[in-house]
Amino acid sequence: MAGDDDPRLDAEAAQAAIDYCYAKGWSDGLPLVPATQPLVDRFLAQTTRDPDEVIWRMDHIGRVCTVERAAINAAMAGCLPEHFPVVLAAWDALFRDRAAKGGGWQSTSGPAPFIVVNGPIRHELGFNCTGGALGPGFRANATIPRAIGLIVRNAFGIEPHVLDQATQGIPGRFSICIGENEEESPWEPLSVEMGLPPGTDAVSATLTRTFEFVDNRHTQNPEHVLNDFADTMARIGPLIFRDQSCGVLFGPEHAELLAGAGYSKADVKAWFVEHCTRTEADLRRCGKDGVGSDGMGGRSASEEERVPGDVLTHVIPSPEHVPVVVAGARTAAMSMVFRVFGLWSNSSVAIERPASAVAAAGGAEGG
Repeated sequence: MAGDDDPRLDAEAAQAAIDYCYAKGWSDGLPLVPATQPLVDRFLAQTTRDPDEVIWRMDHIGRVCTVERAAINAAMAGCLPEHFPVVLAAWDALFRDRAAKGGGWQSTSGPAPFIVVNGPIRHELGFNCTGGALGPGFRANATIPRAIGLIVRNAFGIEPHVLDQATQGIPGRFSICIGENEEESPWEPLSVEMGLPPGTDAVSATLTRTFEFVDNRHTQNPEHVLNDFADTMARIGPLIFRDQSCGVLFGPEHAELLAGAGYSKADVKAWFVEHCTRTEADLRRCGKDGVGSDGMGGRSASEEERVPGDVLTHVIPSPEHVPVVVAGARTAAMSMVFRVFGLWSNSSVAIERPASAVAAAGGAEGG
């Protein structure tokens, strides 16, 4: 049994501490790591930011979050202290997203953060970038987004049946975080595309509704593959407004196929903007053909406002609405489409760490 072989471990005390966290209502449903002051201090030592610095305020609910409170929640989430700069960068990246700044965390669709990590820190901290990148089994991938969720819950009180208004929610609220597979990507990393220098440790993030897989190992024709993605991206179900933001998480094989045919990331995005369409008749069959002043289909359109059924509606308005990331393993030609909640910020945040932490990491890699 746990603790029997190490006198320093007291399994009963650990269980009591975990139960105490549940009783206080701090948990997201999973066990928490008790956040002692010495542990939190080790987290705070990983950043030069003042513990009392406010990292965000939600004026509409009258609450704020400080660096120290973020550290407490990161510790409870199971992060290591060296994960904390990534948590802070992910938080900053998320709040560049207009939806996160507003009521996105309380939306009826229950969106979840999607966090992408670039740079050498991916390997230093053990991020999974390849097989099963969206699945379980890797501490950094699992605990860093969980820390974000606990901050939202405990600092701002956004929890189910209270301020969280999700109709059903998605399991990704627990953790969606990957390292980009830069080594097998034929394109520049997401952070470089967003303007940061190559080799920068960085985080990009957005709120997402869900992920849908595209399995196409049937053809080597790049336009066939692109059409398969476009069919998923232009699906009517998620189309609330007249357009949408929709990203692609390419597996290495699909990315390599497209790059080998001469497609850059910019080319792929432009192709989707042009080809992700639905006819007005398609929208009409689902009651989403309206053109009301709120921009939402099927709400207040009159017969005079309707257009012929064969008119095409472009559902992705610009390349900025299509974030593209490469991750996963070269095991099958499979990729993912992910639904962005609103419009993502088209930016990345550099991860800031004290010089001592960077030096220690360099020494560990050199050894």
